[in-house]
Amino acid sequence: MTSGKALHLSAEAFAALARQRLRPEPPQLGDVIARPRGDHENQPQPVPVPDEKRAIPAAVLIGIVPRLEGPTVLLTQRAASLRNHSAQVAFPGGRVDAVDGSPVVTALRETEEEIGLARERIRTLGFLDAYLTGTGYRIVPVVALVEPPFSLNLNHHEVDEAFETPLSFLLDPANHRREGREWKGHFRTYYAMPFEGRYIWGATAGMIRNLYERLAD
Repeated sequence: MTSGKALHLSAEAFAALARQRLRPEPPQLGDVIARPRGDHENQPQPVPVPDEKRAIPAAVLIGIVPRLEGPTVLLTQRAASLRNHSAQVAFPGGRVDAVDGSPVVTALRETEEEIGLARERIRTLGFLDAYLTGTGYRIVPVVALVEPPFSLNLNHHEVDEAFETPLSFLLDPANHRREGREWKGHFRTYYAMPFEGRYIWGATAGMIRNLYERLAD
């Protein structure tokens, strides 16, 4: 577990704090005012920072859903049949297409393709720093409100399930475990946030941790 104060926010309070604390524009390559976050930060022994310029550009949607019982975060479970990262919990998103023009367009397009969420229900609040993964991606997290009511239509070639997890759980550092496993001959550590049978870990948990740090700063 990690130390820090839990954040218990209404959807309105979250939106106001996000607009204040998050980046108003997507992070650019080589941005001098922010270091890239990523898997390399969590290792017991120093590892080289991945080269941003060589990484595959991608974007994900961190969608906050206002609910009467408290805001939630929209997550997916990737299809078990996928070749890479099968059955893992993830944010909707994917690779940037050349025609997208911005991470927002990528995140909205991929979200619509994966779970059928209409982009008209999504209101962007800001951006986190780029996240570099050990698998060679540079991910821009787009933080947004997802306005109910909405319906989903899952693409089961990519996603087995979509579900919501309470924002208050994810923004409580008492739930941010540090775990590890052997990967490609090296012991790697990462954040994990298990919740009701869902194992939220790796890059997804790392980006949630980054969101917490930015809001709690």
